Amino acid sequence: MPRINFQQQLVALKDKLLAMAALSQQALSLALEAYLTNDLSLCEHVKEIEAAINAAEREVDEMAYDLLAKEQPMAIDLRFILSVIKINGDLERIGDQASGIAHRAGAQRGLEQIELPIDIPDMGEKVGIMIRRAIQSLLEADAKLAESVLAMDDEIDDMNRIVQAELVEVMQKHPEISGQALNAIIVSRNLERSADHATNIAEDVIFWVRGSDVRHKFSLAQAE
Repeated sequence: MPRINFQQQLVALKDKLLAMAALSQQALSLALEAYLTNDLSLCEHVKEIEAAINAAEREVDEMAYDLLAKEQPMAIDLRFILSVIKINGDLERIGDQASGIAHRAGAQRGLEQIELPIDIPDMGEKVGIMIRRAIQSLLEADAKLAESVLAMDDEIDDMNRIVQAELVEVMQKHPEISGQALNAIIVSRNLERSADHATNIAEDVIFWVRGSDVRHKFSLAQAE
């Protein structure tokens, strides 16, 4: 009976984490929409969701640490709980990046809406795919799907570098639109960091399912 109760607690922990993941995805999506459409009413929703994310982070941590202390889990159950604690932190940080994008949307107030030589919507869509796949891999304990997230990270890094280079050049040639360019640079950086957090989540899923640590694996392979 105690073991059955433990498994039920693990399911409850996973469900709580998945609910938090949905909030993080929603916050990032709304923040990006606010920035792209100049709909500042969405920024308040992002702020409310971020508060809910912060509360959920505390609850998930408490549940996870209680299980570690009271149940002393072994093997895959231990790896799962340790992964949950780390994923929990990455989800909270995705919420922070969403808040940063919402802040940039607010900073656009009063600035002329101009078209910049970059594709933030495409970058945002790819980051959204990474986050969704990372969460799906957690839901299904699918290490192979998690690996597909890792493979996308370099593309987002490249996109961010291109945005930075393009917009620095824009600011040099057209200082009158430096405000808009700077906002876009910061939003691109927020998206790149969100992709990093999705990658971290995917790595933790692989650790949970396979018991293997794949952090830095791809960067090391490239360096050889």
